[in-house]
Amino acid sequence: MSDSSMGTLYVVATPIGNLEDLSPRAARVLGEVALVAAEDTRHTARLLRHLGLSVPMLSLHEHNEAARVAQLDARLAAGESIALVSDAGTPLISDPGFVLVRELRARGRRIVPLPGPCALVTALSAAGLPTDRFLFSGFLPAKGSGRRGRLEALARREETLVFYESPHRIRDTLADLATCLGGRRLVLARELSKAFETFLDGTAAELLERMATDPDQARGEFVIMVAGAPPREDEEAAAVDADALLAAMLVEGVGVKQAAAVAARVLGGGKKAWYARAQALKDGD
Repeated sequence: MSDSSMGTLYVVATPIGNLEDLSPRAARVLGEVALVAAEDTRHTARLLRHLGLSVPMLSLHEHNEAARVAQLDARLAAGESIALVSDAGTPLISDPGFVLVRELRARGRRIVPLPGPCALVTALSAAGLPTDRFLFSGFLPAKGSGRRGRLEALARREETLVFYESPHRIRDTLADLATCLGGRRLVLARELSKAFETFLDGTAAELLERMATDPDQARGEFVIMVAGAPPREDEEAAAVDADALLAAMLVEGVGVKQAAAVAARVLGGGKKAWYARAQALKDGD
């Protein structure tokens, strides 16, 4: 149980783009605390200047978070309150803070969350994809093999899938989504709450084509939302229909390569996978 004489750690959500999204409560708390623990003090300094505040800051990021615990705990024990902020959005959601919150909670310190902006919730609210169930997987692995492995592990999940992605990897990630998840509906939210906020809707392959013709669509920070897998019974029926389509084309004399290309265009997915499936049907026949 926390001691009322001790300070409080406030976990403060900050704007993901538009500074008007900062809540009055968050602005008040930032002006009252003794210290702001910030992912990047230079970034947070701009927010504090906007609010007309001059508050001491201390950096807290993934490389020094564990080492900061004892220092911040001592200040809370001395009765000082601290605000934890990330560069944008809600701390701990694909941002630093988990280690600090876990350790301070284990020590019985008072921790108060201040709700506010969060990119994944903001994106989902306007995407038009099911939100009754969704699975947030943060940033996908940077390397292609790891990224594809993660996507293949999630391929049968029926919830809406949500990822964050950076501009320098967005094209590679879309290519892997096309390979691993085929022609599922995908909504790409870019630059949320900023001047060039954009929602793109289509398959991964279609969005890659859009970026090829309009490179500006590959700029900014992204939230990727992908429709979940169909229920198993629907999936099994779709597999039967796909095999029937391939078989019909083969019977009519369409070559394996051409049949695979048609299936990929009509049903989504990679041509190589459809080629293997068509070849197996032909060999079986």
